[in-house]
Amino acid sequence: MDRTEIEALLPHRGAMLWVDRLTLVEPGVRAVGTRAIGTEEFWVAGHFPGHAVLPGVLVAEALAQVGALAWLSGNRETAGRAVYLVGIDKLRFRRPVRPGEELVLDVRITAVRHGMLRCEGAARVGDDRVADGTFLATLARE
Repeated sequence: MDRTEIEALLPHRGAMLWVDRLTLVEPGVRAVGTRAIGTEEFWVAGHFPGHAVLPGVLVAEALAQVGALAWLSGNRETAGRAVYLVGIDKLRFRRPVRPGEELVLDVRITAVRHGMLRCEGAARVGDDRVADGTFLATLARE
């Protein structure tokens, strides 16, 4: 799934769209996406000057967006609606992510109850796991 197809499902745009493409989609169940981390990103100059490290909150956002894409790809009638991140559990950061690297984001929806999605996600750079954990998300009402 390329950026155009992603934008047909997710409402995110510009600097807040954190998925470049999906390399695997099991609609409603799982998705694997990628995000190339550029050297000119909005956070590079200030986090941290001379030693840029991708903020962990943006890794969490990227994982959440891939989870949303897994859900929306299997529920196309909800395309374009926001999926809100409502909880993060046991998210651990294993090593810093730097400009010039590519994140691979693998997210599986493990449960859906009362409009809540429970997801397990892992982010890698090459063979290195850089983050993993579980999170909750919910579909916006409209």
